[in-house]
Amino acid sequence: MNSSSWGDSTTKFFFELTPDRVLDAVETAGIRCTGRCQPLNSFENRVYDVEIEWEGEGKPRAASDAHRVVKFYRPGRWSREQILEEHSFLADLEAAEIPAVAPIKFLDGSTLKTLESGIHYCLFPKIGGRAPDELDDEGLRRVGRLLARIHGVGRAKTADTRVRLSPDSYGIANLEYLLEKNLIPEEFRGRYEMAAREICALTREWFLETKYQRIHGDCHLGNLLFGSSGWFFVDFDDMVMAPPVQDLWLLLPSRDRQKLEVLLEGYEEIGEFDRTSLRLIEPLRALRFIHYTGWVARRWDDPAFPLAFPNFGSYRYWKDETEDLERQWHRIRLGHLFFEKEETDGESR
Repeated sequence: MNSSSWGDSTTKFFFELTPDRVLDAVETAGIRCTGRCQPLNSFENRVYDVEIEWEGEGKPRAASDAHRVVKFYRPGRWSREQILEEHSFLADLEAAEIPAVAPIKFLDGSTLKTLESGIHYCLFPKIGGRAPDELDDEGLRRVGRLLARIHGVGRAKTADTRVRLSPDSYGIANLEYLLEKNLIPEEFRGRYEMAAREICALTREWFLETKYQRIHGDCHLGNLLFGSSGWFFVDFDDMVMAPPVQDLWLLLPSRDRQKLEVLLEGYEEIGEFDRTSLRLIEPLRALRFIHYTGWVARRWDDPAFPLAFPNFGSYRYWKDETEDLERQWHRIRLGHLFFEKEETDGESR
């Protein structure tokens, strides 16, 4: 797997995934489908909501349990071993009675199958929930406690084949791709490259001094749902080995010290948190800027991406990206922390 935004230039785009193939894939798990198949929103993978009649011993399903979600992984992104490490983490969470949506086992006991085309896929139960626009203090405390439990399970094992989040994997690898493909306009190339390289050089040692473990990796509010059993996280597709602080800062839409403290208050009711790792938040934000741009650039041949990101690659896009990255470099050099406010930059990534 190429480490730049998790995918390579030979990635296929699942054009062969007709409804018939989707339904056939589901029925290999011993599930009888009704024929209804609805695509769900997902840029990175292909995900479908499939209605079922029965599974296992042929017992009819209740209306509340009449759907399964089938996920087809984008080829060229994760290896079979890497996907199974995601599944292992979810199984560990489920075993610890932590709210998480783990994949369903197929008839042979496995959680992952592969089509003749090489596309890996798996099944999940369909669990309802709503994503919050923001979290109040009580919500922050509860989610902090939930994250502490997730991270406690994450520390119990390693994920040796998954990406290790660092200035090199998130920053330099993606920068090199953008430069190699000549995607950065000449008027911004030097500034963008300098800011990216300086951020990575300055903070590389900070990451080496920090403990790594299994974490969610893409822990923004869109991946947090509230359902009948309370808060739970979905989409562990970007699971990485990384400092736990990566899962905290993404939940807060602004640099707000009070909200961060409330989140940590809940977290520290359950487990210890290394507060020295808070200095990584602004470097992690900068690396996400670079990683996000590399991700979109590598997916540009997928027809869904130009439609979703119509301004990508424009003069204004690169002007904003360059200025955002330079502001991050400035903050990091001055030792600013997450909660020290400055003018708004591209925090929505």
